[in-house]
Amino acid sequence: MRKTAAIICLAILTLACLAAPAPAARIKDLATIQGVRGNQLIGYGLVVGLNGTGDKASSFTNQGLANMLTRMGVRVPASEIKVKNVAAVMVTADLPPYARLGQRLDVTLSSLGDASSLAGGTLLVAPLKGLDGTTYAVAQGPVSVGGFQAGGEAASVSKNHPTVGRIPRGALVERELPLEFAQLTSLTVNLNNPDFTTAHRMAGRINQALPNLRAQALDPSTVKVEMPGPSADPVGLMARLETLDISPDTIAKVVVDERTGTVVMGEQVRISTVAVASGALSISITETPEVSQALPLAPGGQTVVVPRTQVQASEQKRALAVLQSGASIGDVVKALNALGATPRDLIVILQAIKAAGALQAELEII
Repeated sequence: MRKTAAIICLAILTLACLAAPAPAARIKDLATIQGVRGNQLIGYGLVVGLNGTGDKASSFTNQGLANMLTRMGVRVPASEIKVKNVAAVMVTADLPPYARLGQRLDVTLSSLGDASSLAGGTLLVAPLKGLDGTTYAVAQGPVSVGGFQAGGEAASVSKNHPTVGRIPRGALVERELPLEFAQLTSLTVNLNNPDFTTAHRMAGRINQALPNLRAQALDPSTVKVEMPGPSADPVGLMARLETLDISPDTIAKVVVDERTGTVVMGEQVRISTVAVASGALSISITETPEVSQALPLAPGGQTVVVPRTQVQASEQKRALAVLQSGASIGDVVKALNALGATPRDLIVILQAIKAAGALQAELEII
């Protein structure tokens, strides 16, 4: 009796595992909230203190240095400035959503002129502006470069990119982006990978878990969430919403990278009944010319070169594999491994199966 009960329990567990749904993911990993995003900042600056590795023939560097000195009360014509310890750079940073005054940001510096290295330099105050022309942050500080360059007149050596550097926490936020999250009466959730099924599941999951909200899928990439009114705890509401789990749906796709021989197949890939045979024909041609010398004292004898050519042909013998209709990715891999297919062979085989109309998936070659 106990043995029978144990068998029944084991069967139930097995069926439960077989019927288990696709792995679930959080909404925060599948989508973003419209309006809650970062903004790109850009600015122009000067890096000083370089050990002779700065710009040497850049007129805009000299003009920028002259303008900076003028603002500091030192008037020097740009045409008379000839320094090698200064480099003009473009400064870029990302302003995260809800960035507050005094918050620090990481900045990246990229050389504009003919500087050979930014190692050891210091960025002077550089305003960082958005696309609207407003200054949102100010950057300054010592530059960190993950590379080096050294050499002489006849040879040089370099590692990584010494003309690109970073300043961790090198910018201060001076202006905040206006966004009154607590006053919102509706939210728009944008899916990272648009899909009708995923959007429908997301709307249903929100309505089920948060009945005080009303979610509706407007299109494959948009789910609109209506709120009954301004929430007393908008942060807690968003925390509950973005941690809801749903099972995303994806299209069947095979991605092929012919340069590296990489093949990636999704879980939904299926193949109709098709027979596959793979073999390789190898032909080797070897030229071994020989010298034929005439006999001594032979009248009119000449030394000539006689061609000798050896041709060998070999073909690999491989069996014919039959892939049944509805074969899964595991069945495909097993069958192709039985044929001894290499990644390069697999690319050609998948392209041939797709051309035959038996591959029920999108084939993307990158």
